[in-house]
Amino acid sequence: MNVNAGSGNLQAETHSVYRTFLKIIITCTLCCFINTGFAQQYTLSGKVLNHKKEPIAGAVVKVNHVAVSTDLNGKYHLENINKREITISVNSLGHQFFQKNMTLTAGENFLDIELEETQENIEEVEVKGLSKVQEINRQAFNVTAVDATKLHNSAINMSRALDRVPGIKVRETGGVGSNINLSLNGFSGNHIRYFIDGVPMDNMGSSFMINNIPINLAERIEVYKGVVPIWLGSDALGGAINIVTGTKHRNYVDVSYSYGSFNTHRTVVNAAVTGKNGFTVELNAYQNYSDNNYKVFIEKHNNRLDNYSKSTEIPRFHDQYHNESIIAQLGLVNKRFADRLMVGIVLGKNYKEMQTGARMESVFGAWHRRGNMVMPTLKYSKRDLIKGLDVTINGNFNLGTEQNIDTVNRRFDWFGDTGVQLPATSGERTRTMYKYSNNEGILTSNFNYSIGEHHTFTLNNVFNTFHRKGSDPLNPVNEAYEKAKTSRKDVLGFGYQYQLEGKWSATVFGKYLNQFNKNEDAAGTTMDRFGYGTAISYFFSPVLQIKGSYELTNRMATPYEIFGDVENQDANPSLKPEKSNNFNLGLSYEFDFHSSHKFALNAGFLYRNAKDFIYHRLNQNQSKYMADNREGVRTIGGDFELRYAYKNWLSAGTNWTYQYLQNMQKYEPGYTNVSPVYKDQMPNIPYLFGNFDINANVLRIGGNGNRLNIGYNLQYVHEFYLYWPSRGELKNNIPKQLSHDLNVVFSLHNGKYNIGLEARNITNERLYDNFSMQKPGRAFYANLRYFINKK
Repeated sequence: MNVNAGSGNLQAETHSVYRTFLKIIITCTLCCFINTGFAQQYTLSGKVLNHKKEPIAGAVVKVNHVAVSTDLNGKYHLENINKREITISVNSLGHQFFQKNMTLTAGENFLDIELEETQENIEEVEVKGLSKVQEINRQAFNVTAVDATKLHNSAINMSRALDRVPGIKVRETGGVGSNINLSLNGFSGNHIRYFIDGVPMDNMGSSFMINNIPINLAERIEVYKGVVPIWLGSDALGGAINIVTGTKHRNYVDVSYSYGSFNTHRTVVNAAVTGKNGFTVELNAYQNYSDNNYKVFIEKHNNRLDNYSKSTEIPRFHDQYHNESIIAQLGLVNKRFADRLMVGIVLGKNYKEMQTGARMESVFGAWHRRGNMVMPTLKYSKRDLIKGLDVTINGNFNLGTEQNIDTVNRRFDWFGDTGVQLPATSGERTRTMYKYSNNEGILTSNFNYSIGEHHTFTLNNVFNTFHRKGSDPLNPVNEAYEKAKTSRKDVLGFGYQYQLEGKWSATVFGKYLNQFNKNEDAAGTTMDRFGYGTAISYFFSPVLQIKGSYELTNRMATPYEIFGDVENQDANPSLKPEKSNNFNLGLSYEFDFHSSHKFALNAGFLYRNAKDFIYHRLNQNQSKYMADNREGVRTIGGDFELRYAYKNWLSAGTNWTYQYLQNMQKYEPGYTNVSPVYKDQMPNIPYLFGNFDINANVLRIGGNGNRLNIGYNLQYVHEFYLYWPSRGELKNNIPKQLSHDLNVVFSLHNGKYNIGLEARNITNERLYDNFSMQKPGRAFYANLRYFINKK
């Protein structure tokens, strides 16, 4: 329902609900803090070695029902162990099974384990216990978890890693630092929510985007397709991506530097120090820089130097980008009152030159943007705060600013300054030096209460606040710049799960959403929605799983969709919330062939029926994007992935996605009859795409502890329409695209020193993306990484 500012009673009641709920959270948290019945927690660390005292990587160490894999140095770390008396077991291919009962002492415990080699065929050794990635993939939700640690020696970033996941197509408007629009099973943009360790990234600003975050920051990436678990607490319409940074390395240094084509530099520094008293300091810092001066193909009608007579290729000349970010945290770990209690600060800044508008026909030569981020953070988590109750609370607030600078009254094309001078009051687009703050805050609270081994109740709340205000010295009388724009959103969720480990699980949940939006020169509006869903999983055998999920989900328009982004997106304050009925069905099956050959098959089917679907279209003069509602969009599709491994040195896989998005809006503004694009395929959305990869590992090359990995990756995107298919000649095909990548990684001294080489798009194909924006051609990169981890 829509309520204007005059309906004060409802708004007051809503705010009263907020205050009551926050009081409940605060009261529960304080009660938990003062409760003296804390459960004792234990940790266990050590190394797994062979009979020659050499580290064994990839060994599965299991304590009770928790399993981890050893790193390249043979090290393992298990925390939050609830029992003093434990049984520890270790499995490793080619080594005898190890099992031992032991009694833990308070605090940290250490145990180095030496395994004897076995004479039996290593293919026949049964590995018991699951890695964290395998555990995530076995959830009832349609989820794919990616082990990011396997990519830490490469030069790719987070978005390129995601581009290889079934059902995902990452679409960028250019090179490093360009705008990104990730598509997940047909839904894209803000339909997909991003998280870091379960905390929404909604308020990170332009200094912290998914395509400039280094892969080294993550331990794994969790991709939820369709139905999102209640503990993530969001209003995602089509899925969520959770970047898990991990905390298993307590004393380490991880430094990498890469250099490549188009004068691209990337630097990453990750480090942590933890004392025996639990005091810890963590640092993550990275920078990206690129001239982005790759060549683009322009049509003859844009080629004035040849009198508009022929097409040509020309380098981008105004597309420099750089950003720097630091995440610093300090606090306490493994205490009676907290597993983690951290305070921190996130600092960042960025500079971006604007080469084009929404299409390549709009060319700029001086317009640019600057931004910074200053964001204090607080993180608290405790398992078994009281018996069975796990608590997580996170809060942050972005105090950063952005500035849009367009002061040159000249006209540019792909060859630079055209010599056309505009009026003194003009800029390339709009004369401005508008500096503004998008002050955004997020408070998340999550409570899990377990009764026995089978029942878990979850209460989750996420509160977002947004406040934009700024000024422009070049337009001091423009009141629109001075007027504040405000948005507040609250998502309250409750869920219940029943689980019979290894057999089946079922989850039901409900969500209540409330949002208030106000532009200072207009009345405020309040909207609320309610959603619900379920997810069920059943194991026919340990290697055969079927899963299904359904959700009536809602998504509120973001502040950037409502108020615009002051760059390439126009405002649309009349946007309605969207909702969708989402169905997912999935199947996972693993099987062996003659012991040495292992296969894994994952397949999924999806159905979406969305109302008031928010999508992005070009504005009236086709120079900017604009969010708009469609009455309905229906999606049918599926994806599958097949993986193959031969012993421990060869792996290959392929995944393919098909998604058909159909316009279900029967009547269009301006038409008296049925819309000519009714039941048309939605334009500018790839509907068929896939990947193929193969990797070979050569161990002990040049000595023990050394490893050589050689890999190849292929990406295919079938041709798709830029405009509506029913529009005949106006529909314009974006041609099919095929790109090939090669990579070589050489690791020495058990991963302490690493050298990576990568060649992207080696055939120099023309690759297109949003509204036919061109991406870089052939490129080469080298990456150097140093990693050391000590107890």
